Formats: sequence, structure tokens, C-alpha cells
Amino acid sequence: MTRITDPWLAKADTQRMLSVLESAGAQALLVGGCVRNALLGLPVGDIDVATDAPPDEVTAIAEKAGLRAVPTGIDHGTVTIIAGDTPFEVTTFRRDVETDGRRAVVTFAGSVEEDAARRDFTMNALYARRDGQVVDPLGGLSDLLARRVRFIGEPADRIREDYLRSLRYFRFHALYGDATVGFDPDALNGIAANLEGIDRLSRERIGAEMRKLLAAPDPAPSVATMRQTGLLPLCLPGADDTALAPLVHLEAERDMSPNAVRRLACLGGDNPKDALRLSRADNKVLKTLRNGLSELRGPAENAYRSGPDVARDIALLQSALFETPVASDLEEQIALGASAVFPLRAADLADELSGVELGTRLRELEQVWIKSGFSMDRSALMAL
Repeated sequence: MTRITDPWLAKADTQRMLSVLESAGAQALLVGGCVRNALLGLPVGDIDVATDAPPDEVTAIAEKAGLRAVPTGIDHGTVTIIAGDTPFEVTTFRRDVETDGRRAVVTFAGSVEEDAARRDFTMNALYARRDGQVVDPLGGLSDLLARRVRFIGEPADRIREDYLRSLRYFRFHALYGDATVGFDPDALNGIAANLEGIDRLSRERIGAEMRKLLAAPDPAPSVATMRQTGLLPLCLPGADDTALAPLVHLEAERDMSPNAVRRLACLGGDNPKDALRLSRADNKVLKTLRNGLSELRGPAENAYRSGPDVARDIALLQSALFETPVASDLEEQIALGASAVFPLRAADLADELSGVELGTRLRELEQVWIKSGFSMDRSALMAL
């Protein structure tokens, strides 16, 4: 019998919240990511609970026990119960009544089996009782332990319920799948046969999924398979994943954390800002990286102009995209540029120049100074 034994389950807040529901005669089952990650030995973030009690009853039970209940998703059957300092999303068992490929109309269900059947992947349809005993209504445990990402039932049916599941499949494979086993052929066939549904999704949802995928430890196999199915160009027109695997390898060599924007710069694409609805901050960084690639500056100059992290990113991108080795003295060059301070100011030239001419001359002298390895001092520059 499989059980979860993680410390978060034994915490007083968790046990109290589950006990309050059970004492009132309701089922209270941990579900989804917290169960999946616990079984894989991965960190657990949000703790979700499924119950057969309707939302108004959940609220009444919680408040009677002195717990705070917040109707965070009441239309979908979700109430957030706060026990101590821990929030728990409690959702009534549901089943789909109608779907249109973007959202579902749901009604409350009476059994865990019905609730499990409406989920996306078998590894997400795992539940656990208060004592940690795993409840596996659809046989997802064996898939999880084997790191197989499989749709529940017929993949095409699950995809047509929500076309975003095509993208989620590749993200989940990047995070939880076994790369040596490869991708489920039935899943790939279902995705390839339903590509027309991607246009029904908002660019915000597509962008959020792409950023999550690119932030996975190694998204390269998933992105390559997305291209093979025809999904990648629909999400990001003009993208080319050829250099993504080399970039991930270079990152690993330097023990660099995954960075979605760095990897997005590697993919290219015709208009990522609009295609993925990038935030202003992400788009600014992306433009800086792309400009750095096109201008072919050295790492020292990039570090001087944009900081050490951007300079390092550009150097790795150049190596991956142009199939050139990373400079052996990369870190020394970055440190040199990051610490450099241009010794001239506009006031130094104001006696002879002004306006546009002043700005142009300052930029010319700055470039000379950079080419000198940041070695020329104020006097040497003023003498030019």
C-alpha cells in the first residue's frame, strides 16, 4: 500500500483542516500536484483538496470550526480554507457538462472516480487520505512511477475539452517524463490531429505555458517534438529550436539556473512579444539579448553596457547559435567590463562641443576606450 509520508502532511494545520471536513461527514482527499510531487520526492507548493461536500457546506464546516473560508473560485466549486498560516484550496468533486476547447461548464459530482475522469493526465488524478494512503482511481500511480505522461482516456477527447492541454503535455513531459522512454505515441497523434484548436486559445494562456515549459530543467526534447507535431510554429511563428539543446548543455556546464527568456532568445520567432504576450520586463530583456546577438559585441563590452548576467547569457547564446566555443576567459572578460567606469563626462568636452556634436564625440571616445580594454584614462582620451 503506497503512502505519502512528507512532513507537510503531518503538519498540524494540514491534519486539522482535513480532520474538520471528515468529522463533519465529508470526504477530504489531497489531490493533484501535492500528491504527484510528494510521490516523486519533489518540493510541494500549493496543497489542493477534493471533497464531496458542496462549497456552501465546506464554508459552513470551516467557519464552525473557527477556520477562515474565502470563496476564491466559488463558481467552479473552490473555497480556500486557511488553517493557521496555510491556505488550502478545497474543491468539490466535479464533472464536465460542456466544453468548448477553452473552458468547461461543470457540475458537482458524487464520486472521486467522476472527479478523476475530468482531469488531464493520469499522474494528476492521484489522491491521498489524511493518513497518506494513496487513492488511485484510474491507475495513474504506475504511470507516475515510470515517469510516463499519459492523457486520461482518449487523448483527442481530453485535448478537445481544452486545447491548452496540448502545450501542457509537453511541459509535463519536460518536468516529469522519462526522456529515455520518449513520448506517448497516442498523445502525439491526438495533438497533431487537433492543431486547429490552438487558434481558439488566448495568446496569454499560450505564453504562460511556453514560459513554464522553457523554465523546465531541459525543455529541448519537448520543444523539438512540439515542432515535429506542428505545434511549435502555431505557438511561436518563426521559432527555430536547433540551438536549444546546445544552450541547455552550456547552461548545465556552468551550473546556471533555467531561464525562460534566455531560452526564448535562442528560439527566435517573428514576434514573440505579441505571440506570447510577454510582459514589458521580459520583452525588454529579450530585446537586449537579441540586440547583443546582432551587434556581436564582446563579453566585456556587454558586461559594461548591460551587466554580467546579460553578458553571460549573450555569450552562451552566441556559442549555441553560431556553433562556436565559449571563450576560456569569459568570466574574466565579464568581470573586467562589469567593473569598468568610463572616465569622461559631458562636462569634460563642454568647452569645445555642445548638443549633438558633444554626444557623438562622447560615444566615439567611449568606443575607443572600450577597444583599449578599458585601459585609457581621462588624460589619454582628452588628448585624442
